[in-house]
Amino acid sequence: MCGRFTLILEPGDFEDEFDLGGIPDSYLPRYNIAPTQPIAMVADARSKRAEMFRWGLIPSWAKDVSIGSNLINARAETLAEKPSFRSAYKTRRGLILASGFYEWRPDPQGSGRKEPVYIHPVDGKPVTFAGLWEEWHSAQGDVIRSAVIITTHSNELISPFHERMPVILFGDDRSRWLDPWSSPEILNNLLVPFPPDKLAFYPVSRMINSPSAEGAACIQPLAGG
Repeated sequence: MCGRFTLILEPGDFEDEFDLGGIPDSYLPRYNIAPTQPIAMVADARSKRAEMFRWGLIPSWAKDVSIGSNLINARAETLAEKPSFRSAYKTRRGLILASGFYEWRPDPQGSGRKEPVYIHPVDGKPVTFAGLWEEWHSAQGDVIRSAVIITTHSNELISPFHERMPVILFGDDRSRWLDPWSSPEILNNLLVPFPPDKLAFYPVSRMINSPSAEGAACIQPLAGG
């Protein structure tokens, strides 16, 4: 699964890394993005503008927003079947911008506690997670746009920590994912593990266990790690 991630690009760096039509004025670099918090996502293939969504999908038919806390990840294998995701899979696909993500492993020192690790691209460049989005309207007229990260089975690097990992798209696959005319065959072929040799990891502080933890210290490598 993916329960925490980062997006630490400065606003001026977006044009160099992504072919975007703009970024939200409210964007700030984040070192510990947690569920229900804002995430940056490209949801429109034409404008390619990044916009802020709430992390945790709230289907349009939901009675209230609480369901979003349980829908932060969606399994790639069942997107076309699950009522919460099948409509969005057909027509509301997006690219969630990220610099890296966290996972937890057993403490090598044998304490029995889980130790967080930060997983990031070897080349240091940001990535895009495959995502879905929805627009939810409350009885009071409020509108919330929310998103979910799609996961697939883990590659060889991450499988010792967890059986799932986010679907990472790059190159032309990003355009194929956003293309409203992409066939189910094309979409399904994109939902595969990212090559393990293109990722690396290192242990970080347990401070990230708190959703309120923020700042560069979150991704600081642990001494001796």
